[in-house]
Amino acid sequence: MQAIVTGWQGDEDYFRFAEFAEFRPEAVVDVLRGRVAGAVFREMVPPRTRTELARRFWASPMRRVRSADATGYYLGAYHYHRTTAEYLDETERVAAALDEVLDVADDPLAVFYDGLARVLKDEGVTVRLAEHEGRQACRGLLRSWHGQGRYTLDPHEDLSQCTEPKQADFEIQRVTGYHGAGLNICLENGAGGRLAFWNIRPDQASKRRLGLHYTGHPYPLETLAGIDMLWHEVKAGDVYVFNGAHVHAIERCAQESQRRTTLAGILGFIDDKTLVSWT
Repeated sequence: MQAIVTGWQGDEDYFRFAEFAEFRPEAVVDVLRGRVAGAVFREMVPPRTRTELARRFWASPMRRVRSADATGYYLGAYHYHRTTAEYLDETERVAAALDEVLDVADDPLAVFYDGLARVLKDEGVTVRLAEHEGRQACRGLLRSWHGQGRYTLDPHEDLSQCTEPKQADFEIQRVTGYHGAGLNICLENGAGGRLAFWNIRPDQASKRRLGLHYTGHPYPLETLAGIDMLWHEVKAGDVYVFNGAHVHAIERCAQESQRRTTLAGILGFIDDKTLVSWT
């Protein structure tokens, strides 16, 4: 049996998802400041908007299949395990197709980031896309997981990938000094499809012992034994944000015919006055 993952664990006040019936961008700031593990805004995306976004995603000729690390479909660009140039090249290739899909009246990405920028403006914080040599990161990633194991997306964390040596020149690596957050805007989900969230931010010793120090994926379930975990229910229209340094996973949908489709991204501070986002 592999050794149990060790690392930082939060108390009861921290290890929870704060729930709201409307968008409260100040609650996102609480996650980004490390005050609470996550926040969810129930039914933030209107039915017409989420249905139209999902329809456009599935109809897009630029939708691609991902199978190497996690089976599913996506539209957008992944920075994961690529050079900075490779990520930005793909971002530019798919930009027009992504803009076409997101061109809706109530674009939830715009609503989210405009609200966040508004509340952080009083602190003198700039909110923008991550940049490198005048090129911008992808503004959003549409994806639908279809793995058929216990989890459709295995236990992982998002911080290790921000230390990838091939991206040493990319400003997102400075997020590791703060609290990077995962953003998920749920467009489709049926029974199942819950977020599994463990109360552990693995330390470097655990990451290196498991060979995950640059990938953060996957953490074998036996290494998480005995660590507190919560199930977070996710419904179409919900928007949720959480500390991506924690190990988390996506439960398989109850039926293979069901789709769990989200519009996603990663965000975090790179210095005290700059918050960036990428995918």
